[in-house]
Parts: sequence; structure tokens; C-alpha cells
Amino acid sequence: MTLTKIRIRDNTELRNELDELYRITNQVVLAQWASSLAIHMLEFAGIDYSNNDVILNSFNISREWQNGLVSVHDVRQSGFRVHQIARQTEDIVVRTVYRVVGQSVAVCHMPEHSMVASDYAVKVVNLMYPDDDGAVAAERRWQINRLRQLVSH
Repeated sequence: MTLTKIRIRDNTELRNELDELYRITNQVVLAQWASSLAIHMLEFAGIDYSNNDVILNSFNISREWQNGLVSVHDVRQSGFRVHQIARQTEDIVVRTVYRVVGQSVAVCHMPEHSMVASDYAVKVVNLMYPDDDGAVAAERRWQINRLRQLVSH
């Protein structure tokens, strides 16, 4: 089992289920899943990223890596840029969503970042819906269902 690297209020049973699925999924599918998770969280938090070149570039870099068109160096640089804008953002919800995005592109570097991205997504839910175990469970179920969809293709 992977360890949670950040403090969150979570549904341990559902996180363990996601972790088991993560362990049998290849890195390219995890990168696809993490990108869809990042988009899901941007939309969940109501963040308009349509003109945010750093965020848009991170999704492009991930797609290009999945197709063997960019190096891990390019992936890491993109992730660093996303985390830089996260550090510069005062709104904690937006900052945490940007962490999801940064971790999602980092999956192309190391698959373990997909679980970190999923935990940051739960942190977003914690911030927006404090003490709402139902909201956390719904987010974990979304994550599990989305990964299952991608694995089955």
C-alpha cells in the first residue's frame, strides 16, 4: 500500500481499493487517469483554466509523453512550473487544485505521483466540504470508476 503523504480526512477503504487498482495499472494509463483527475478537480472547484498556459501546457506535455514525443526532463520542467504557480496562489483551494495538476503531470516521471494527485484531490474536497465524509467517498468513487474505465479500454 502507498502511504498518504499529506494530511487529509479520507475514506481508507476506498483509498485502499484505488491503491490496489493503481498497482496493476501501467504508467501510461495512470498518466491518462491523472490528467482526467486534474481536469475533474479544476471543474469541481470552478477554476477557469482556458487561458492558463502553464496548466494547458502540462496537459499537452503529458499527452506528448504518453506518445513518446517528449523527455522526462520536459515533464519535470512542466511540473515545476505548475507547482510554482501553486506557490504563488493565495487561495488555498486553487493552490491545492494546482497541486493535483502538478502531480498529474509528474506521473509521467514516476507513477507513484498518481496516488499523490488523488490524495490532493481529496484535500480539495476536504477544503470545500469540511467534515463531509460523503463528499470524500463520492470523490474516491469517481477516482476508482474513472481508473476502471481507462483500464478496461
